[in-house]
Amino acid sequence: MIYFVGAGPGDVDLITVKGRRLLEEADLIIYAGSLVSEAHLAFAKPSCKFYNSAKMNLDEVLEVMTGAEKEGLMTVRLHTGDPSIYGAIQEQMDALEEGGLPFEVVPGVSSFTAAAAAIKHEFTLPEVSQTLILTRRRGRTSVPEKENIPSLASHGASMAIFLSVGSIEELVEELKEGYGRDDVPVAVVYRASWEDEKQIFGTLADIAGKVKDEKVVRQAQILVGDFLKADYAKSKLYDKGFTTGYRQGQK
Repeated sequence: MIYFVGAGPGDVDLITVKGRRLLEEADLIIYAGSLVSEAHLAFAKPSCKFYNSAKMNLDEVLEVMTGAEKEGLMTVRLHTGDPSIYGAIQEQMDALEEGGLPFEVVPGVSSFTAAAAAIKHEFTLPEVSQTLILTRRRGRTSVPEKENIPSLASHGASMAIFLSVGSIEELVEELKEGYGRDDVPVAVVYRASWEDEKQIFGTLADIAGKVKDEKVVRQAQILVGDFLKADYAKSKLYDKGFTTGYRQGQK
């Protein structure tokens, strides 16, 4: 059996209980070495074999998976964060399915939720934003034209932007165009939940310079929106005057 497991954002304790158990039982682990903490490998049994996919191409990864399955071994394909977000797992799953090989996906904590937790903010605030947009800026991998940054930013929703800090200056200009202002709050969280985590705060007017000063060029979440600063209405869920299916509102 092959398991795609989300390792979480960095801190090894942010993997799920199921994910940790599978690491302990695995005969073979293929891990994204450029992003996943090698501390996860310490939980594997002594006989487990390790492969660093940062040094492998798709065909090589699939060859190892297929070979292990033929030998009756249990494989964990360990991805950073949650594998369903920029995890490049669809092409792997399609190939396994085509080959008739069994697999399962175990979700993980994504870096965008870890970043929000690190700075102690909620993306969805009543009367501020009830929508969160997850996206990335075009780079060597393009994005569909209708998903360009100015278009998405024009909604004024909360945004978590992946894989884009290396072009922060261009990104900021596109966000200004979309939001129509430069005072929108921004938080850049480098390596959320890792020991060397950095948090950089500003607005669209000054965040690019601050990020450059900190020499952050990769592995950062860019969180954008008024949820970082604006006044908000309290949730109806815990309003004592609000009736729910579990309690009667008080007058």
